[in-house]
Amino acid sequence: MIVSLKGGERVWAVAAINGQMDRLRELHGILEKRFRPGDRLVYLGNYIGGGPVSAQALDELLLARRALLARFGLLDGDIVYLRGRQEEMWQKLLQLHLAQDPSTVLEWMLPQGVEFTLRAYGGNPDQGRMWCRDGAQSLARWTSSLRDSVRSKPGHAQFFASLKRAAVTQNQTILFVHAGIDTRRPLSAQTDTFWWGAENYADITPNYEGFRRIVRGFDSDRLGLSIEGYAITIDNGCGRGNSLEAICLDSEAKVVDRISI
Repeated sequence: MIVSLKGGERVWAVAAINGQMDRLRELHGILEKRFRPGDRLVYLGNYIGGGPVSAQALDELLLARRALLARFGLLDGDIVYLRGRQEEMWQKLLQLHLAQDPSTVLEWMLPQGVEFTLRAYGGNPDQGRMWCRDGAQSLARWTSSLRDSVRSKPGHAQFFASLKRAAVTQNQTILFVHAGIDTRRPLSAQTDTFWWGAENYADITPNYEGFRRIVRGFDSDRLGLSIEGYAITIDNGCGRGNSLEAICLDSEAKVVDRISI
């Protein structure tokens, strides 16, 4: 689902977190002081997968949500979470028993960050490998136990179910995506490009479907922060030893504030 942010003069966007709960908590402390009544907030995916406390990062997201909703009188749709590459892979892992070659899929996903999330929810890669060899029925029991682990943590299952594919401002000035977009296709026809289509992102020229700016939160090429052009990137390598970033854009798509942790 592509969601529209209703109202609001300004929108805050938070880059890929990659399981860095401590940085996220610190960012939230600053954000709450700079947040204004009427502001909106978009998280751009990859909440999990970059460290051993991935599940705790979701706890911090849910805690901050409650605080902002209460303090600023926000509605549920005023804070949006996009699905990131890590969340997409985690969903695939929970459906691993349906894959034609589950062992190959598992071995590909584990070093991409899924191992951190798996361990955060009490899973074990070697156990997964064993069930892959044992067959679909055993593997289904394993993935079912992982889903139970997610459900055992308050709000986590609901969080994963609430993730959006992309977000746009109500006045159609800004498009928020996780990693990329295929400008040869209309927004309504994008498939998994939001997670995997990062090729030539920096070369996107104005004005795709009339948007004044496109903002993404994850860069697989690891080129660093880039907020000057039309298609901007706010991923500065959080989870790889660098800062977690958040920016604020006004109704004209200009960057008016920035937090770097």
